Amino acid sequence: MIKTKSEVKDTWKTIIIFLTILSILSAFAHYAILKLNPTSIYVGALMMSPALASFITLKIIKRPISSLPWSLKNLKYLRLSYITPLLYVSVAYILIWIFGFGDIINSERVLKWSSELGIDSSNSTLVISVMIFLLLTVGVVKNLGSTLGEEIGWRGFFIFELRKVMSFKALSIVSGVIWAIWHFPLINLMYGRGDNLLLHLGAFTIMIVGISVILAYYTFKSNSLWPAAIYHSIHNIYIQKICTPLTVYNDNTTFWIDEYGFMIPIVTTVIAVYFWRKAGKEKL
Repeated sequence: MIKTKSEVKDTWKTIIIFLTILSILSAFAHYAILKLNPTSIYVGALMMSPALASFITLKIIKRPISSLPWSLKNLKYLRLSYITPLLYVSVAYILIWIFGFGDIINSERVLKWSSELGIDSSNSTLVISVMIFLLLTVGVVKNLGSTLGEEIGWRGFFIFELRKVMSFKALSIVSGVIWAIWHFPLINLMYGRGDNLLLHLGAFTIMIVGISVILAYYTFKSNSLWPAAIYHSIHNIYIQKICTPLTVYNDNTTFWIDEYGFMIPIVTTVIAVYFWRKAGKEKL
């Protein structure tokens, strides 16, 4: 953390510039998604907004884009960022299936995957195995472009600025809450006409804050934005493309499943507490 008043003032000015530009860019993308058509192109534009906001901010404050933590010297944190989302999402969905909040396996999804892969649906084990492998390799790389757009801004730029004026614990919470609020218009689009909007907003916010603790830890330990980008891509793919589609819904599923139910937030919170304490012991 910096200490002089002028440095603190300059840092807060930079943070405000970034958030202002991000709000403007995001407003255009949110408008397109909400009012025109929620296509992947508009969603992609929204996910690129944090990166663009950070680039414009750097230009304004006359700092080179090369000053962002682009390099990666230790592959350890890249591996951990790949494994960690697989771990907590697997635990969450196993608990969902065990407690009957959803059933496995969705035969309609298996048939769809069978058609996409050109593999006979009678061999469901092969269909599932091949699709999961491809999604967790090719799918993750393909999705990396979108998640990188977010992580350049959030982890590559924003939390490093917050670190100058806040402790690790404070910046983890602050960045997480802001990151969650940034998603609220999309959640409102999905659930705004139902009775459980506040539930989904709350669950998502808890999950995002927990993830923000973990991502901040990996980012600062590696001094690189790449672990966060990989982590974010794995998180999205494993939940949205694999575990949720394979789950058969029942009356209780919506309260527990996906990023907007409570099981993943519960599990991520437990893991976040571990990293929270670990960061404190390591004086991160």
